[in-house]
Amino acid sequence: MPRLRSGPNTFHLCYCLAPTRYVWQFENYAARESLGQAVRLAVQAALPPLRRWDYHAAQQVDLFISISSDIQARVQQFYGRSSEIIFPPVEVRTRFQPVPAEERGDYFLSLGRLVPYKRVDLAVEACTRLNLPLKVGGTGRDRERLESLAGPTVEFLGFVPDEDLPGLFARCRAFIFPGYEDFGITPVQAQACGRPVIAYGAGGALDTILPGQTGLHFHEQSVEALMTCLQNFDANAYDPTFIRQHALRFDRHVFEQQITTAIAQGWAAFRTGALQA
Repeated sequence: MPRLRSGPNTFHLCYCLAPTRYVWQFENYAARESLGQAVRLAVQAALPPLRRWDYHAAQQVDLFISISSDIQARVQQFYGRSSEIIFPPVEVRTRFQPVPAEERGDYFLSLGRLVPYKRVDLAVEACTRLNLPLKVGGTGRDRERLESLAGPTVEFLGFVPDEDLPGLFARCRAFIFPGYEDFGITPVQAQACGRPVIAYGAGGALDTILPGQTGLHFHEQSVEALMTCLQNFDANAYDPTFIRQHALRFDRHVFEQQITTAIAQGWAAFRTGALQA
């Protein structure tokens, strides 16, 4: 984390998206970014002083706010600091809306950057093996490899304009989210359209998806685990109205209210000396 120089009368709040990955979770970061051996060795040699510096910087923060329960746990683990959770803002009410049942399609949907750590390959392979229709939206360096894994039921849409996203979400049978994300905006957008989400049960998906109510979790990042989830999935078992109501918890207006309250309460506690870093 950047070290902020502040005086004794400055209130320092950190809205933490994630503790620095290459410092605290280097092996995962290196695999995610496909770092070469020479770079790995160079960074590993620098990790001990970087961790000491980052830890010390974190102790200067007066109030931590985390974007998910997963990040809250990491802030505690790496910095030894408690934090409250305020989820990132999503444009739920105005931009994403359900469509009538007769307008829905029969396809599964995956949207996002086509890079290896997103694990879109799991969705492509699972739907190919099960002969299920899948639309894959997005661009990235992994597209050629993904296309080589895909069967005739998988369609690659390429770049999807922002104005087309709500319709794609609203008409899908379910949204597939196979990656490990600190929060994950797209599952919330899908639920705002009343559509269930099938997600890897880790990271932010544990906060945003209610198993059996707004979607399903699979607990191993493997093709077989996702296939089992897809085989057990019944879109008719989910209530679009309930799913959308759940998504409203993550609306931008909720975020604005919560962050404003947190700042006001934190500042008041800081001024009275009740807030200790």
